[in-house]
Amino acid sequence: MKVKNLIYALLVIGLGGFIAYRVVSNKSKNDDSKKFGDKDKPTTVTGIVVKTAVFDNNLSLSGSIEANEQIEIRSEVSGIVEGIYFNEGSYVNKGQVLFKVNDIELKAQLRQAQTKEGLAGENERRAKLLLQKEAISQEEFDVANADYASAKAQTQLIKAQISKTSVKAPFSGKIGLRSISPGTYITPTILVAKLVNTGKLKITFSIPEKYATEVNNGSSIDFTVSGSNKVYKAKIYAIEPEVAVATRTLQIRAIADNIDGKLFPGTFADVKLPLNIIKDAIVVPSEAIVPVQDGKKVFIANMGKAREVMVEATTRTDASILILSGLKAGDTLVTSGVMSLKNDAPIKVKVQK
Repeated sequence: MKVKNLIYALLVIGLGGFIAYRVVSNKSKNDDSKKFGDKDKPTTVTGIVVKTAVFDNNLSLSGSIEANEQIEIRSEVSGIVEGIYFNEGSYVNKGQVLFKVNDIELKAQLRQAQTKEGLAGENERRAKLLLQKEAISQEEFDVANADYASAKAQTQLIKAQISKTSVKAPFSGKIGLRSISPGTYITPTILVAKLVNTGKLKITFSIPEKYATEVNNGSSIDFTVSGSNKVYKAKIYAIEPEVAVATRTLQIRAIADNIDGKLFPGTFADVKLPLNIIKDAIVVPSEAIVPVQDGKKVFIANMGKAREVMVEATTRTDASILILSGLKAGDTLVTSGVMSLKNDAPIKVKVQK
């Protein structure tokens, strides 16, 4: 009886051990199978089918607006200001007298010089008659002639100084705030006001040297200024003949009409410079590009896997980038999750229209 019970007990223990072994074995297989399945599970990404299009290649640049003509109004002679003939901030015409310096002393000097000139002229006339009669030598006539020429030059010099006492506008434009008053003793070092021609404005900007051959005189540009959504147009009229060594850029200048008077010298301009229009261009979203040590790469879908492709890219906008080589029309380009993708990783692409 005892032997029989012992046999039953051994059978129960053996059966329990076998069942436990099978449970553990099946669990291990299920875990391995689950791990294997996760490894091969494709990553869901979004993508686009690459197409060609016409690319309007605009270069975004920063520029500065300058007056077409701008000078500092100063007096060339020293003296008392006897009259001011302009209003601050007003428009003045070319040739308009802006202010007058007292010229009483200079006019007195002019009368004295004219008297001396008349006397020297009479002496020269007499000497010429005497020379014809051989009453004086050629040397004596030359002295009289030189005295007359010197007297005439002195008269002309004083007349020139008198003309400088009336300061005129060299061109039409808007004059700024004045720093003098009637009765001020003025010298050439004193700044009277600034005169600015704002009817036309210059836009100066620089482009990278690689675009130097794509810019020509007469080309049009668009620009905007801070605080306004209006797009202004300007025409390139001058290009610096050499590239700046320090910055490797080429300076360019355009001119624009300030029709509404809302453009001011000294402000910044956001310039859009149109370069050559590219037909059959491949333009892709910026988020599809992965920067790497050797350049840039993208991922395309190939038989259910991500394939890494090196690309050559150039002009970039806020949302897109121009591809020069590496992609072709019809490729399915991955546009999301590219930073975590690896070459030959299984993927499932949701193609965006």
